Amino acid sequence: MLNRRTLRIKAMQAIYAYKQAEGSDYQLALDQIAEDFAPDLNSMEVQDRKLLEGRKQIAQLLFKEWHETGQFETEETGKEIIDAVNRAVVTYKNLTKKDYKQYSSQMMSAVERIYDHYLGTLQILELINELVKDEEEKKEKRFTAATGPDVKRFLNNRVAQRILTNKSYQQHIIRRNISWGSDISEIRLVYKNILKQDEVFLNYLALPEPTLEEDLEVVKHIFKNIIFKEKNLQSLFEEQDLNWVENKSIVKSLVNKTVKMFGEETEEEPVLLDLSANWEDDKAFFEELYHQTLQDDEKYEAMIAASVKNWDVERVALLDKIILKLALCEMHIFRSIPVKVTINEYIEISKLYSTPKSKQFVNGVLDKMAQELTTKGEIRKSGRGLIDNK
Repeated sequence: MLNRRTLRIKAMQAIYAYKQAEGSDYQLALDQIAEDFAPDLNSMEVQDRKLLEGRKQIAQLLFKEWHETGQFETEETGKEIIDAVNRAVVTYKNLTKKDYKQYSSQMMSAVERIYDHYLGTLQILELINELVKDEEEKKEKRFTAATGPDVKRFLNNRVAQRILTNKSYQQHIIRRNISWGSDISEIRLVYKNILKQDEVFLNYLALPEPTLEEDLEVVKHIFKNIIFKEKNLQSLFEEQDLNWVENKSIVKSLVNKTVKMFGEETEEEPVLLDLSANWEDDKAFFEELYHQTLQDDEKYEAMIAASVKNWDVERVALLDKIILKLALCEMHIFRSIPVKVTINEYIEISKLYSTPKSKQFVNGVLDKMAQELTTKGEIRKSGRGLIDNK
């Protein structure tokens, strides 16, 4: 199932994408200034190119000053230059505001797509049933006896039927508009060329009266050894989800737990799993981590700069800085998460996504900063097993 490390990673990726876009927005604002002072080729008047170039350079320097300090010098500056800088500031703010919302939305959509993939993977059982029924209809219209395994016996598989007739499953499929569309052709090929020739599946079909345990085992086998392994299907999943390599284990875990749950004898009808054990809390954590880290970006930038006095903060890899900022944000605002847990989580993330030396760098910086902030009382933890620093 989805865990908070995955959410931290996706927040990191969203912030990294936003930072890249922020750099592009900065360049677009500078380009706008350049256009403001570009010679008008359609003008009948002679253009003083040297004067225009000088104004452009002054305006761009003032914009860079605003970008670094939040303000720029207006004394002894011509109105035309000030207007150009103000327009560039407005453009930059509008672009970054749009990107901020866009990457927040994309981040959440990326997580929601994991759930859609979970539902779509379960729906393959429904597609297999439809393919079996289609075959049976064609057999009835044939004049010669059909050969091959009696696949229609799979229609009586209790685990598959429990899932497909489950109200929770049906409601989710409809509400989220889950459909394989034209990609059903890939399922058809897997069914025809792999499933119908699979030894475990054929042995199951040969059983006179399968037990519930045998029903369960064959469904588990179909997902584990065919759906999650077949190369063409994996390629299709990667096309549907650019982060499939990361998300596969989550989808696989959700599917496996669901199949097991529907293979148990219970009086109450099961409901499909959520993305995580407590998705509403995890979703709130996820969104707040992204928004608060970016809102306090300047504060965390200054804290990192002060902590790495012997190292030019500009030379710190962008990804390492984002990891440090996320960790600082988490230490500050999520009081129930122990500092040690936060540090360990971001060290692991740095090992997976950053440079070979990042682990030691992130570990050293976070350990030092955590001690300093705890001593100052700026980090306060409360909850089970935690001491509130007062």
